[in-house]
Amino acid sequence: MDQIVNVNEFQELARQALPKMYYDFYSGGAEDQHTLKENMEAFSRIMFRPRVLVDVTKIDMSTRILGYPLSAPIMIAPTGSHGLAHPEGETATAKAAAACNTIMIVSSMSSCTLEEVASSCNAVRFFQLYVFERRDVSAQVVRRAERAGYKAIVLTVDVPKLGRREADIKNKMIAPKLRNFEGLFSTKVKPSDGSGVEALASRALDASLNWKDIEWLRSITKLPILIKGILTREDALKAVEAGVDGIIVSNHGGRQLDYSPATITVLEEVVHVVKGRIPVLLDGGVRRGTDVFKALALGAKAVLIGRPVVYGLAAKGGDGVMKVIEMLKNEFELTLALSGCATIGDITRNHVKTEDERLKSNL
Repeated sequence: MDQIVNVNEFQELARQALPKMYYDFYSGGAEDQHTLKENMEAFSRIMFRPRVLVDVTKIDMSTRILGYPLSAPIMIAPTGSHGLAHPEGETATAKAAAACNTIMIVSSMSSCTLEEVASSCNAVRFFQLYVFERRDVSAQVVRRAERAGYKAIVLTVDVPKLGRREADIKNKMIAPKLRNFEGLFSTKVKPSDGSGVEALASRALDASLNWKDIEWLRSITKLPILIKGILTREDALKAVEAGVDGIIVSNHGGRQLDYSPATITVLEEVVHVVKGRIPVLLDGGVRRGTDVFKALALGAKAVLIGRPVVYGLAAKGGDGVMKVIEMLKNEFELTLALSGCATIGDITRNHVKTEDERLKSNL
């Protein structure tokens, strides 16, 4: 792994390591994949306004989310089916997250059961939830997560139906085993002309999920609830009014509605209406320490990384995941120093200039 110099290089290693069907499943987006590409490209249009002659001998990257300490504002986003990337699946990812002192959000579509992940190592973990048509199944899984020591529920709200992922349709992607739901409902799908993942999702997910259901979720758990999949100020305001404990600005890694905006481009409008009442996190397109800094300058409390973690896992197992997180942390530390910030608290909105601001200043 010595010759790997940045996180992006893990993607090619993953492509070489994985069967095409699995690589495409992880790497692909919806339809034209415009949002998928834009998530990353939008970061490149934000420029720095670095400050100099600041004492940066000691850099402190640490922060807290919902009161839990993180070594840096970089968390692991919920991504499904890590067992397709590596035999140890999510347990390897969890151990890497623990070793890096960060929080992993475990997907309900994990290859390992949520109990297996919980018992693999001692660490703070959140649990990502999809709400199924059979509410009793969702309620049971939430109670299991609470019993297993998960510290928060992350409710994904942007999947009333599964986005059209054409690579999976072409590849006739098999529906991965969903071990969290064994014995709760049948996860078997008939072989069809398209994606098994899509077939399973259309049968299981609850398309009627709405704002009133936040109350339902609140009634079945004492855990804090974060909502993942917010892209507008209107929905951010509704989330605050619904009493959630955090927002994750996300377009599902460009896998749901194509031509949704890149998350970094809508982060500020969400932050402005939230007004610091609850933490706002961001995922989508984070590949560099500079991206982490840009997100924090625009008001995010932390970022979540998804695909890079899976690529690291596929390429080099748990060590690959650790390497991905450490690389991002090292780059972020350097960005702090070169921008004249000794701590995360020193990062201000004035440290970055968005494309809109540059265009206005050129008029």
